[in-house]
Amino acid sequence: MANYINNTTTTDDRIELITIPHDHEEAVDQRYERNTPIEINNDSMYALDRIHSNLNKRETIDRTPVTLAVNDLDKIQNNSMTQNPRIVEETTKVDHLIATNILNDIQANLRPIVEYAKEPLLPLSKACTPLENILHDLSVYVKMAIDETSEQPPDGLTVDESAAIRLYTIEWDKPYTSLYSMLNYTLKNESRENLKPYFKYLKLFITALAKLPCIPQLTVWRGVPKNLSMDFPSGTKVTWWSFSSCTTEMTVLQNNMYLGFTGNRTLFSVEAINGRSIRAHSHFNTENEVLLLPGTHMVVQSQLNPAPELYIIHLKQIEPPQVLLEPPFEGAHLYPIVQRQWYRKKRIFIPSCLMMISLIIAGVVMGSVLGTRSHSKYINITTKTCANPFQIPTLYSTGKDPRSATLCDFNNDAKLDIVVANFQDNNVMVLINNGDGTFLSPGTYVVGDQPSSIASGDFDNDGKQDLVVASQLEYNISVLLGVGNAIFQIHTTYRIGNTPWSVISHDLNNDNNLDLIVTIYGENNVSVLLGNGNGSFNTPMTYTVGSQPRSLVSSDFNNDSNPDLAVANYGDGTLSVLLGNGTGFFQAATSYTVGVYPMCVVSGDFNNDKKLDLAVMNAGNNIVNVLLGAGDGTFMAALNYTLSGFPYFAVTGDFDNDKNLDLAVVTYDDNSVNILLGSGNATFKTSMKYTVGLSPYFITSGNFDNDSNPDLVVANSGTNTVSVLISNGNGTFKNQVSYTVRTSPFSIVCSDFDNDEKLDLAVANNGNNTISVLINNGNAMFHSPLIFTVGLYPNDIISADFNNDSRQDLAVTSQSGNTVSILLSNENGTLNVPVQYDVGLSPTSLASGDFNNDHKLDLVVASYSYGLVNVFLAIGNGTFQTPVNYIVRQWPSYVLSDYFNNDINLDLAVVNYGNNSISILFGTGNGSFQTAINYMVGSSPICAASGDFNKDHELDLAVVNQGDSTVGILLGNGKGAFQTIVTYPVGDYPTSIVSKDFNNDTILDLAIASYSNSTVYVLLGNGSGLFQTQIAYRVDGGPFFVAAGDFNNDMKPDLIVTKSTSSDLYVFPNTCDGQ
Repeated sequence: MANYINNTTTTDDRIELITIPHDHEEAVDQRYERNTPIEINNDSMYALDRIHSNLNKRETIDRTPVTLAVNDLDKIQNNSMTQNPRIVEETTKVDHLIATNILNDIQANLRPIVEYAKEPLLPLSKACTPLENILHDLSVYVKMAIDETSEQPPDGLTVDESAAIRLYTIEWDKPYTSLYSMLNYTLKNESRENLKPYFKYLKLFITALAKLPCIPQLTVWRGVPKNLSMDFPSGTKVTWWSFSSCTTEMTVLQNNMYLGFTGNRTLFSVEAINGRSIRAHSHFNTENEVLLLPGTHMVVQSQLNPAPELYIIHLKQIEPPQVLLEPPFEGAHLYPIVQRQWYRKKRIFIPSCLMMISLIIAGVVMGSVLGTRSHSKYINITTKTCANPFQIPTLYSTGKDPRSATLCDFNNDAKLDIVVANFQDNNVMVLINNGDGTFLSPGTYVVGDQPSSIASGDFDNDGKQDLVVASQLEYNISVLLGVGNAIFQIHTTYRIGNTPWSVISHDLNNDNNLDLIVTIYGENNVSVLLGNGNGSFNTPMTYTVGSQPRSLVSSDFNNDSNPDLAVANYGDGTLSVLLGNGTGFFQAATSYTVGVYPMCVVSGDFNNDKKLDLAVMNAGNNIVNVLLGAGDGTFMAALNYTLSGFPYFAVTGDFDNDKNLDLAVVTYDDNSVNILLGSGNATFKTSMKYTVGLSPYFITSGNFDNDSNPDLVVANSGTNTVSVLISNGNGTFKNQVSYTVRTSPFSIVCSDFDNDEKLDLAVANNGNNTISVLINNGNAMFHSPLIFTVGLYPNDIISADFNNDSRQDLAVTSQSGNTVSILLSNENGTLNVPVQYDVGLSPTSLASGDFNNDHKLDLVVASYSYGLVNVFLAIGNGTFQTPVNYIVRQWPSYVLSDYFNNDINLDLAVVNYGNNSISILFGTGNGSFQTAINYMVGSSPICAASGDFNKDHELDLAVVNQGDSTVGILLGNGKGAFQTIVTYPVGDYPTSIVSKDFNNDTILDLAIASYSNSTVYVLLGNGSGLFQTQIAYRVDGGPFFVAAGDFNNDMKPDLIVTKSTSSDLYVFPNTCDGQ
């Protein structure tokens, strides 16, 4: 029995240390007739060997292991931790290196795996008929697999589908070869012609796997007792052609059943994005086995040699540029439908590298050292955190009055860029990330008058990020399709309603097309425009919410796998929650009372109960409300946190890397970002404060420097800048860097608009009706912004792939134009001309999600004046259907979407500025939402963020309350209900929030912009839902919006801050070194 590493570090539910798997795939020749020899592709260090086989003879292969052997499978059968030989990668002597192994995947020149999908879907017994002459006693093992399968298998699989997975996991009696060994050997070593006998089984097997949900993005493990470091230099692209067994639990290296302590050993750390957990369908049902599909495409991130003869290779899975494995049936999704968090959560980018390399190094080094010097049974892994993750933020000039921004990689350089909506300039500015946390601005794009919100996504499914901008004055939204390289086409306008305020994108109807959701401030509703997948959207559908909805978020609040909506209603201080049914429709809004003038709402699992919670920013009483979700679409009474300085906007994230969701809230009056560090139990530590530009209006997060730490970007409407705060990874941020966008940048979203794997930014410039797109150069620096014109007074922006072209598009609300602008992206990061959809009066916020489970991202928009949220179901080509309205409470200012009640349907949380509440609307899964359930929060909640702040695996909420200058935490119970709000003081007039782990303690922290105090506050979370005393980071007047992202690829979240009083955008690099 192997010993185990005792992991003493607090972990995130997305990141686990797991049992070290090794791929033990016994290589044998196929037993059907072949007339020609087969060359086995091995590493160049070894000579190519040949295998001859015929129908009646099984050739003996020398399989003598160098450092590892599994000698007695009968013994393994009795030990659930070691009985799975698939997780052992066995090597042989050099002279006879014929066994399949990882080396073959590098050297093999193999064609994609196709044509099997044309086979009919047969019962398991018939699907295995062509293999009867290849596998010994196959019928016996088929019967065993079926007998072990329940009559009602989990995950919606049929008996034959579940049994097909179980058959794969069964080990044949010695000396015969198992199905998985023969299949994987053929996949990795032989021509596709020789794979044909497996086609019928593959049809059934992969169909079953495709029906299983993709695991959340996490690190899985695999090992081989050999030094493979020479074959995996950094930057190498690797394809694994076989089914690769990995696991989610990490054992010690002491036992030779694994890697042992002597001899050459290689450990693969894989950031998987589409693995399938097969435990419920496995013959070995006590193991947390994750199966990677054939054609898994990865890039080598780094190599480590932490101990003698021990090598660690860090691989990051990416979607391949071409199809390597054909989907088994039409509509099947081998990769996650929504791979990026910005599809679900309002203006939040969660980097793909969720596992800190430092944690891996610490664990392996300690394991190696202790293993060679003692016989201790347990090895403790610890991580260091720091108390001040950020330096002064970096300021970037924008257009006049930047109100919103979106973060994404707009030029496909793997760096997070920024696009800013400039309210007074009627354009958007692009800031390109240099990769070190600095930005360049390539230009601006004209949009509608007074662009107040901007979002990005791939609206036309061309693999390029697009933009959507809400223009308040023109009552429309502008859609700018990207052409690549951070360049966008002329916008297309959609008339959407009186004063669209905020816009987000999400696949609301599960058609794989991004939809748009816009808050209509002047009509008290949200408009939903269903995307057509080509960059166009259907006629808006409206849903009544509270009075004057300003912001919204889309996520699954009731765990029904359908996107829901949450809308912050500025006018009546409520939050409207609209539950979606997965078809783009929503139930009537449920209203929750929050604070005074709720400005925004965000969602997240703040108490780690695996249920989405809501956080609402209330500008009227400086309170952030946190409403804990019950998991059924309802929320508990709000917890209140006080933030001085008019809390205006917020974003969630794990800013200090403690695996607890934090909040970052901008306080409008004190020009600050306040970081509220979550403790994992829906409480937050007193915030840290970071000064940004004047009148910060919007905040979001993204990884601008590629260090796996979420950085922040804030739109400073008073100084026409955005502030970028580069995270130190411990809840603090580096010195800010300033980028000029356009007038009054209000809102920011990050996304990869140019497909270079770097987070870019898009900023909604409220002052000049534009959005600014800033392309990341990879070091948290951005190029000069690209400007796109959207609707009047754009005030909110999101990014998502609305047209299923694998590129991020933008959706922007126009507060005075009462529209949502959809900007479909091009391959080079540019945007097409915005297409505008009418929404209700004064849209304030928007979010995106797949509300009707059609694999297309939909939109929900909070309408500030009418107290509504409008749900736009996507058509899938970038266009949307007519919106359906849901009533929330007065003046919804912010909406977010998440899974608050754990029913797999996205729910909504709406911040109601006018009646100090958050409304939770549970999604039904068909695009509709239930009546809103309301939770009281602080005074004038302006925005919110969601996250698991208390590490109960349930989503919580952090709400920015402008009226009482607080951030309120509402811990969710996973059923859609939230506890009473707990508040933390922040600066005066907080305006925006973002949540990340800033100090590398795996606990979510908060960053909040305080407009009046000219400060960014950071509150470090303690993992119990509580936050420490705020850390203040000053900026030069009026920070309005804050976001977080890793812009310089140093695995630490940096900060970005916009100032509505200027055209500046500040970047705060995270300087946390983990000490």
